[in-house]
Amino acid sequence: MYKHITTNREAIGLPVGKVVCVGRNYHDHIKEMASSVTDAPLLFMKPTSAMCHFDTEIAIPQEKGECHNEIEVALLIKDKVDRHTEIDMPSQVWGVGLGLDLTLRDIQAAAKQQGHPWEAAKSFDNSCPLSGFVPFADIRLPLRFSLRINNQEKQSGSTEHMIFGLRELLSAIASSFTLLPGDVVLTGTPSGVGPLFTGDKLQATMDNYLNATASVTACR
Repeated sequence: MYKHITTNREAIGLPVGKVVCVGRNYHDHIKEMASSVTDAPLLFMKPTSAMCHFDTEIAIPQEKGECHNEIEVALLIKDKVDRHTEIDMPSQVWGVGLGLDLTLRDIQAAAKQQGHPWEAAKSFDNSCPLSGFVPFADIRLPLRFSLRINNQEKQSGSTEHMIFGLRELLSAIASSFTLLPGDVVLTGTPSGVGPLFTGDKLQATMDNYLNATASVTACR
């Protein structure tokens, strides 16, 4: 069962909540997906059952089309943030890690074409592998991060290249719905998304703060 942990695998005393995801937050990914820039952050959510630990086998669905990698900086919320809250990240964010927004791309494309929501493509079980978290007080912005697959770099990005910055994202999310202790915010992915295959070896890094590895297997 998933629990929030540090990069040293120590338990973090927070409940496991929802995952709030941000779409279209890097220009290179918007171009890659032939999408358009939005005036405000594009938000969607994953349930608690989507979370799993990155440093284990990552099980992807079979016979549902391509399952794509999307590496993202993840924020672990430690205090309530709502529309009345003044954003102060050190007091509201426990730590920073990396997460994969696994996406069933064929299902998402069909949903977009029909004007339907994306949940079937984004919110399936184990669709949000998360690394351990580094305490917010220990990190320095901007953060550079990358994903290697089979020892080849596929994605790399920096928080300084976000369209909507971290503080701006928290404010925008809180204006729509409340963030609670134990919630996770995925802040968007850079370009380089692509299909994962059984047997792939993944390595996600964030500057010198974390280095997480995983292998891809098929859902049982």
